[in-house]
Amino acid sequence: MSGTGKVYIIGAGPGDPGLLTIKGLQCIKEADVIVYDYLANRQFLRFAREGVEAIHVGKRGFVHTMPQEEINRLLIEKARQGKVVARLKGGDPFIFGRGGEEALVLKEAGIPFEIVPGVSSAVAAPAYAGIPLTHRAYNSTVAFITGHEDPTKGSSRIAWDKVAGMGTIVFLMGIKNLKKNIERLIAHGKDPDTPVAIVRWGTKPEQETVTGTLRTIVEEAEERDFKPPAVVVVGEVVRLRERLNWFETKPLFGKRILITRTREQAGEFSELLRREGAEPIEFPTIEVRPPDSWEEADRAIASIESYDWIIFTSVNGVKYFLERFYHLGRDIRDLKGIRICAIGPRTAERVSALGIRVDLTPEEYRAEGVIESLEREGIKGKRFLLPRALVAREILPEGIRRRGGEIHVVPVYKTVRPEGEEKEEVERLLVEKAIHLVTFTSSSTVKNFADIFGRERIGDLLKGIAVGCIGPITAQTARDLGIDVSFMPQEYTIRAFVEETIRYFRERNYI
Repeated sequence: MSGTGKVYIIGAGPGDPGLLTIKGLQCIKEADVIVYDYLANRQFLRFAREGVEAIHVGKRGFVHTMPQEEINRLLIEKARQGKVVARLKGGDPFIFGRGGEEALVLKEAGIPFEIVPGVSSAVAAPAYAGIPLTHRAYNSTVAFITGHEDPTKGSSRIAWDKVAGMGTIVFLMGIKNLKKNIERLIAHGKDPDTPVAIVRWGTKPEQETVTGTLRTIVEEAEERDFKPPAVVVVGEVVRLRERLNWFETKPLFGKRILITRTREQAGEFSELLRREGAEPIEFPTIEVRPPDSWEEADRAIASIESYDWIIFTSVNGVKYFLERFYHLGRDIRDLKGIRICAIGPRTAERVSALGIRVDLTPEEYRAEGVIESLEREGIKGKRFLLPRALVAREILPEGIRRRGGEIHVVPVYKTVRPEGEEKEEVERLLVEKAIHLVTFTSSSTVKNFADIFGRERIGDLLKGIAVGCIGPITAQTARDLGIDVSFMPQEYTIRAFVEETIRYFRERNYI
């Protein structure tokens, strides 16, 4: 690659990945290099294209991974190599984020750049704590103040006499100098009984909020051992938190939940959990790929008219079979007269979305339920086609053969284990018991998870952490590997899994 590249200075928001802007997401997808801060949510990296260079340059507390001057040089260097650089910063880059400094350096170096505004923690953290920064019954002014001025300035350049008169005051990076800033407000006339809230890790599952007054908040924060990152809100609007606290009251607030299904299928599960206040961590333990050979599937498709039934036992089976079906020049008209069985509602929805009617969905969403339902329709003398994974349970084909049916099992996809993606980070969270629930949606996810971390130690690694399985087959696989299963839903669907997760934590007084 030659010529000058470009730098996008992107506000990644305060932590909730749902608060990233659409433009920010587009820039991440376009980037050759992502230079990200500690506060910028690592989950955004999964949106990047394959092969992207990701460089962490942020700071934790007040310990810098890379000095600002080196970050500036890095941005210029990568852009001069002709690369598109996404500079991913927490919150908004132009609100106490040093984005302005980086933009000036790029301008002086002749590097093209764009600013992508983000949702600032100054606004988002109070909102997620149930504190509106303005309310006509309480205030008409808001001030955003840095809680940590540049120490090279010598003395404070903040007009504290004017700040003290503001209706609502928001301090960013306000923990280190909390006591000094509170003393300044009181000294300049702010009522010591003015309500104060400190919101730590705003918008994330580990969000914590402590409230008090100017007179008491320092002591309250010390008792709770509050550390950065945190936003301090001073003003009468803090009183509204008692009625407007919506985020911290969600059913799964504060719960970090590991999802082990494929990246492609994790989206719905993650979204449902996130809506209930949880932090989903996607750690795919299986990857779905086409089979090594299409020979068997192609033969079945060539004689598709000879079958009475096609049985789909997974969404993947539908996807890969019909993609091959259409690839070979077939269309929906070739399925005329063939009845379709789908093992569960999600599989049925996938079939229906392609304009194909589903004739049968069993009440019990597993092989035994399929056999029972088909038996009522008549199995003897019928021909069945079962497009499925390369390796799967043999209960369904054996059951049909025993009842006088003819069944052709054709592999249309296979599952493999990914190469340990983010293994170290997930293992750290498991060891620290910072994950509250591990979920398994198939026997393959359990087996591969155990292989990734070692079958001989998996039981101990998960001890003290809840384990949820989508159904009895998956649960038995887990138990066979020495994993204690905490719960499984009565209905083997993702929505039921989420509902059972809420019930599980609620019954144990965790929520």
